[in-house]
Amino acid sequence: MNKQYIYESLLNIIDDKNNIKIDEPMNKHISFKVGGPADILVKPSSEEELSGILKLIKEENIPYLVIGNGSNLLVKDGGIRGIVIEISDNFNNFDIDGNLINIQSGALLSVVGKAALRAELKGFEFAAGIPGTLGGALAMNAGAYGGEMKHIVKSVRLMDTDGSIHEFSNEDMQFEYRKSILTREPYIVLSAVIELENGNYNEIKETMADFTQRRVTKQPLSLPSAGSTFKRPPGNFAGKLIEDSGLRGLTLRGAQVSEKHCGFVVNLGNAKAKDILDLMYVVKSTVNAKYGIMLEEEVKILGED
Repeated sequence: MNKQYIYESLLNIIDDKNNIKIDEPMNKHISFKVGGPADILVKPSSEEELSGILKLIKEENIPYLVIGNGSNLLVKDGGIRGIVIEISDNFNNFDIDGNLINIQSGALLSVVGKAALRAELKGFEFAAGIPGTLGGALAMNAGAYGGEMKHIVKSVRLMDTDGSIHEFSNEDMQFEYRKSILTREPYIVLSAVIELENGNYNEIKETMADFTQRRVTKQPLSLPSAGSTFKRPPGNFAGKLIEDSGLRGLTLRGAQVSEKHCGFVVNLGNAKAKDILDLMYVVKSTVNAKYGIMLEEEVKILGED
């Protein structure tokens, strides 16, 4: 790929050239704070810009990746070839109409949660503390404390690789545990309508405060991570299996199995992606040897070694 040629082509699509970066370090864009450079990173500000980017990608046969705010990603040290499309703070508007909220895909769940509270709408409390965007939450059917996105989604607007727009119902999204149609098909989330219930401000606030307290008490929020590193195996808990395998606090170079919650692998501050991946391998192989259960990553691993 001729990076300079693609950069100049993107200048004809993107209004603000500051939204196009060449050789952009991905450690600036994911919560793990690791990862090599992306050949080109671009942040569209509108659906028209996004459609234009996708058409260029198809014309030039460029590999690409779509990310939100990178809270569930691990980018390898060799970085990412092609184009990374970041849909985040340029795509974060939402509006409330009765008990419906129409939300752009780059909106942070925490911001939407506060707005739902102000509007006295309940049902979003579980998501308000998840450190991600709506798009990522829909892709992974994010959930916590008994709630999941599939419980509140009414409809989703998606863009396909040709730049065409489609509207999917909740059923069309094929939500499963940490999966949706977006983990199988290359659609990009533009926006979604979620449906909540009328509630009491103080009760909603109390529930959100309870969930926040549980997170602060039990999760290593002060260190870079991608949240829960492994999916919950059927009939068990990844964190308990890891702890019972004697791995709490296990450190490999700059990576550590969190001393606070064994389900989290954290960056102690100077980790490389390889350190985290090597530690994850140790965790998986140790748990498998002890219990015959092969843990599956919840974090999405991207890029080149």
